[in-house]
Amino acid sequence: MKAEPAAQARLLDLQELDLELQRLEHRVVSLPEVAEATRLAELADRLDSELIAAQTHLSDAERAQRKAESDVDQVRSRAARDTERLESGRISSGKELQNLQSEIASLGRRQAELEEIVLEVMEQVETLSAEVVRLTAAAHDTRVEYTEVIARRDTATAQIVMDRSRVTENRNRVAGDVPEPLLSLYDKLRAQYGGVAAAPLRYGRCDGCKLVLSPAELGEIRSAAPDEVVRCEECRRILVRVEEPENR
Repeated sequence: MKAEPAAQARLLDLQELDLELQRLEHRVVSLPEVAEATRLAELADRLDSELIAAQTHLSDAERAQRKAESDVDQVRSRAARDTERLESGRISSGKELQNLQSEIASLGRRQAELEEIVLEVMEQVETLSAEVVRLTAAAHDTRVEYTEVIARRDTATAQIVMDRSRVTENRNRVAGDVPEPLLSLYDKLRAQYGGVAAAPLRYGRCDGCKLVLSPAELGEIRSAAPDEVVRCEECRRILVRVEEPENR
């Protein structure tokens, strides 16, 4: 392939612009706000799940508390009725009196047991209520922080997009100075070799793979016509011959 030396030299300008675009693309995905937003989104989801679970447990505990309190009220009411009968003087049978007294004692024990259950459930309700309050606050704070991080991310991304547009515009302008066959080869190699398709040949070394060319390779390149497009035998990138100071 042949191309004017000036057109070949423009490949180096094009390469630098393409590397700048790569750096900008990397900056977009490597912004610290991106990772932080992901972390906060995951944290918010986890807190929401924990909050739903805590609210469910609290609802169950409150229902258990209401039932236990209702059971206490029923036992207390029954014991009050039995006590009233006992104290009314209307019961004359000794056996009936004995049975009534035994039932009142049994109801007293049952009431004490139920009141103990009520206390236990009340403690659970108190603990779960505090957990719901904590998780609600944590979820709220996380969502606020997430919103702030997203705003910072979007601001930083907008600046990068502006820079990318500017570099792309320059890239298109420079690409217009490169003949289509050479540009097609450059783009093909850029896709194959990690974004670097053209490199300067300086002091006998390819700046693409950083290897020093053999004397035979250098001899072939020096003997090639100025408009001949040459490539590195090692990395196969386009080698752009540049002027070197004579003292080197």
